[in-house]
Amino acid sequence: MAGESPFRRLDDFGAVMKSGVANFRGPRVRAHSKTERDNAVSEPLPSHMLAARLHGVGFENLHVERVPVPQPNDDQLLARVDAAGVCASNLKLIAQGSDHTFLNGWDLARYPIQLGDEGCVTVVAVGKNLSNRFEIGRRYCIQPAVDHPPINHRERYRNNGEGMSKVAVGYTLPGHLAQYLLVSEEIIAAGCLLPVTDSGMPYFAAALAEPISCAISAQDRHLHIQQSGPDAPREPKLGLLRGGVTMVIGAGPMGRMHAEAALRYRPRHLIVVDLMQSRLQWIEEALPARARAVGCELHAVVSEQAVDLLHRVSKGRGADDIIVAVASRAVQTQAQQWLAKGGVLNLFGGLKKGDHVIDLDTLRVHYDEIRICGSSGGSPADIAETLRMAAARELDVGRHMSMVGSLDQIGRALEMVRNTETDGKIVLYPHLRHTPLEQARNWTLGDEQTFVKCHA
Repeated sequence: MAGESPFRRLDDFGAVMKSGVANFRGPRVRAHSKTERDNAVSEPLPSHMLAARLHGVGFENLHVERVPVPQPNDDQLLARVDAAGVCASNLKLIAQGSDHTFLNGWDLARYPIQLGDEGCVTVVAVGKNLSNRFEIGRRYCIQPAVDHPPINHRERYRNNGEGMSKVAVGYTLPGHLAQYLLVSEEIIAAGCLLPVTDSGMPYFAAALAEPISCAISAQDRHLHIQQSGPDAPREPKLGLLRGGVTMVIGAGPMGRMHAEAALRYRPRHLIVVDLMQSRLQWIEEALPARARAVGCELHAVVSEQAVDLLHRVSKGRGADDIIVAVASRAVQTQAQQWLAKGGVLNLFGGLKKGDHVIDLDTLRVHYDEIRICGSSGGSPADIAETLRMAAARELDVGRHMSMVGSLDQIGRALEMVRNTETDGKIVLYPHLRHTPLEQARNWTLGDEQTFVKCHA
C-alpha cells in the first residue's frame, strides 16, 4: 500500500510499512536488498492474538477469543491479516457445524476452527524450508478452496481423511477472521497463495478478490459452440457470448459483482433484474459509464418488466447467457424458457439441501441445445485475474463495500448478512480496537487509511 501504513504498533508487534511493502519492517525481516537485510531489526511477535472461532453449531458457539499466536513449522508461513471479508457461506457453516461437507466430521467441540474465507495478508514469519520462495513483508491473497488432501491433523477427519482431495481456509485450515493466520503446507502446495503486486491496492480491495473471483470463475464456465459458416467446423468458445444478450437475475452483492464482471465480455445488451428497485439503483449509478465504454447497452429492470424487455432487445430470440444469482427454485426453472437457442443458464445461487431439485425442460435441451452450468468457488487463476482487473481499474471494488468495523463485530456482521440488513460487502480490520460497524459506501484507499488510523 502506497504511503505510510495505517496500522500502528499493536501489543509488542511493531508493524510499519513506509512507501509500500518493499520497506516493511517487522519480526524476522528479510528485506528486499542486501543492505536492507543487513540493517533489518528483528521485533518479536505478540504471544497472543484475537480470533473468531467456532466451537459448535449455532451463533452461541461463535466467540472472538484471545488465543496463542501459532508458530509456523519449517514448511509453513505466518501471516498478519490486514483485512477480512464477511462471507455469507459462514452462515451455512455455523448452522451445520461438523456436518458441513468441508469439515468431514471434524469435532468442533474438541477442535474449534478459525473462520474467514475472504481476506488479504502480509507475511510476518517464514519457515526455513521456504526462505528461498517467500519474503517477510510481501502481501498475498489466499484462494480458500485448496485442491489438496489434508496434510495435518488427518486423525480429526472422518476415516482419517481417506478420499479427501480438498480442504478449505476458514474451515479446517485457519481463516482470516483473526489477527494472524497460519499458512499451511496444503495452501502452498496447491498454489493458493497469490501475490498482491500492486503496492497501491487497498487492503479491502485485495480482501474482496475472493468473492469477485467466484463470479469470474462462474462466467468462464459458459460454453458456446460457434460456426463461421454452414460447412465450417464447430468451435467451442468459453465465457459469455461476446456481442450477445446477457441477463443477471438478482442485484444483491454477488449479482452486482456478476454484472460488473460480465462487461469484460462486451455483451451487446446487459440486463440486470431484481424484485427491488432500490437494489437496481446501484446498477444504474455504478455501471453506465463502464457499459458505454465497451459498447454495451445496460438495462436495470424490476422482475415484472424483464421478459418484455428481453423479448424486445433480443428480437424474440432470448438471452444468450443467464446468470441466476438468487437462491430460487422457481427462477432457476423459469429461466430455462428465457434462453436463446444454444444459450447457457448458470445456476449460481445455491439452493438449500432438501429443496435443491428443479424441473428440467428436456425439449429445450434437445431441440434448442441449451446448456446448464454452475460452479462453487474458483481457482487460484481466478483470484489472480481479479487482482489484475482491480489493479487495472477494470473493477471498482470500493462500490461493492457496505460497512467496516473491528474483528469483534463479526457476530453482528453475520446477523446483518443473515437478515439482509446490509446491501453490500462488510470488511473487518482485525488489528483495530473495538470499532462498531459503520457505513463504507464507495470506499477508497484514502477512506481506509483514515479509518484505520482513527481506530488503531
